[in-house]
Amino acid sequence: MQNTQHRQQVLLNILEKENLFGQEDIIKKLREKGVDATQATLSRDLKALGVVKIPGEGYKRQRPIGAETASAGINGGLRSLEFSGNMAVIKTDAGLASALAVKIDHRPMKPIMGTIAGDDTVLLIIRNGFAQKDVTRALEAVFPNIGNLVVK
Repeated sequence: MQNTQHRQQVLLNILEKENLFGQEDIIKKLREKGVDATQATLSRDLKALGVVKIPGEGYKRQRPIGAETASAGINGGLRSLEFSGNMAVIKTDAGLASALAVKIDHRPMKPIMGTIAGDDTVLLIIRNGFAQKDVTRALEAVFPNIGNLVVK
């Protein structure tokens, strides 16, 4: 969504320039920039962007956005892709699953109905009539090296 991308970019700009120690402070700064966000939305954004609270430093981005990281393949946080029936599981480095799921959900992929993300696992629900190779091919449009990670 355009709003999500804009909000997250404003959030990153704020965190690069200021040391903020509480989510209420971050929400206040977002509002000053014309961006409204609830605490729940902010928490999801922080997780998706790899922002963590560091003692004495405040909220800082620990790693690149999951989509950027994932495009690098094996070394970028993707660990494996495994299929079972009409589902598949992508294993990632800790904290990247949500960002990867967002990237998949925001790009139309016929074989994939939707995703559910945890911390390091993304569950893909596959539409009836699509084979594993169809799903892998669709995912390779976003994550070029994911075909090399399929567990057989």
